[in-house]
Amino acid sequence: MNIHEYQGKELLRASGVPVLDGVHCKTVDDALAAYDKLNSKVVAVKSQIHAGGRGKGSLYSPNSGELVMEGGVKIAFSRDEVKTYAENILGNILVTIQTGEEGKLVRNLYIESGCDIAHEYYLALLVDRENKSVMIMASTEGGMDIEEVAHNTPELIHKISIDPNSGLMGFQNRDLGMALGLSGKALKSFMKMLAKMYTMFVSNDCTMVEINPLVKTGDDEIVALDSKVSFDENAEFRHKDWDDMRDLSEEEEVEIRAKESGLSYVKLDGNIGCLVNGAGLAMATMDVIKLYGGEPANFLDVGGGANEEQVKTAFSIILEDPNVKGILVNIFGGIMRCDIIARGVIAATEALSLDVPLVVRLAGTNVDEGKAILAESTLNIHPADDLAEGAQKIVALIGGGV
Repeated sequence: MNIHEYQGKELLRASGVPVLDGVHCKTVDDALAAYDKLNSKVVAVKSQIHAGGRGKGSLYSPNSGELVMEGGVKIAFSRDEVKTYAENILGNILVTIQTGEEGKLVRNLYIESGCDIAHEYYLALLVDRENKSVMIMASTEGGMDIEEVAHNTPELIHKISIDPNSGLMGFQNRDLGMALGLSGKALKSFMKMLAKMYTMFVSNDCTMVEINPLVKTGDDEIVALDSKVSFDENAEFRHKDWDDMRDLSEEEEVEIRAKESGLSYVKLDGNIGCLVNGAGLAMATMDVIKLYGGEPANFLDVGGGANEEQVKTAFSIILEDPNVKGILVNIFGGIMRCDIIARGVIAATEALSLDVPLVVRLAGTNVDEGKAILAESTLNIHPADDLAEGAQKIVALIGGGV
């Protein structure tokens, strides 16, 4: 789950991490009132979307498609400039390197006080699943595309791994700050800031906190000038306030509907729809599809206790993607019974007038009953005894990969 910059700044501020004064706005009048309230001659006018690269993005009219303005983050030196930038940003489509060509409609602004910047840094806290730790990455090359820095000058990115049992150790904090060339007051400010940010990361079940740029001011204070925060949705039961922070307009409508139906769905770019029970099995299914030359169109986990109606909903969601040319159902029955899945598959196929190839692989609880139900149907369903056979069949039936 992602949140906006202004929401991330609220979390950082509440955790004691230094941030600048700012105001969330939804209209041009809000932006002008924010400028007056902040009483800062220079302010940043920032578009708020769930994507990076805003400063280098381009704004287009949703009606004409014409270019309105370059840059989704602008520095304003007067009230008139705030008005101009707010008018050009709100209600228009911002296209960045992370949004794709379709871009995102800007509905929110953040007006933030200006800052005396002496140097820009990059900082990120991430979950390192492979090492079961929290990784902290930092670089002196802030404000740039970190991907380019990692590719061209990887030696400029410094990493430390934090054991979650012991937490961020003082020497790790100090060594990272010194690796960035900080000393004296600036080093002390960095260490204090990072300790608080790590506590926030853990206590809020974050998967990522990215600050780009993190800045050193003219008086050697370290300030988070940006914030990109993501949460681990598996921890949602511990955070009842997350619902209030969720911006559904930034999420795919079909993914919202899937969530409401108890399904885990993520749209991908391929043409083979996947319906699987269990996240691990879903990942394996996508991998095997790619192994045999296909491209998965989605991640879809129906969970361990799906009923016929959920299976039907899952099929309808898959078929909404116009790129889908075939579907692979891969079910390992544990709590989930294969006969229930088989009935759901048949009901969905009949109700939705399925006209793309369908391969079904069943294993586990009531597998014989499930296979018998599929065999007795008159529908064009192709059975498979194992995942490899299923992947090979669906790739062949659609005529190869993408």
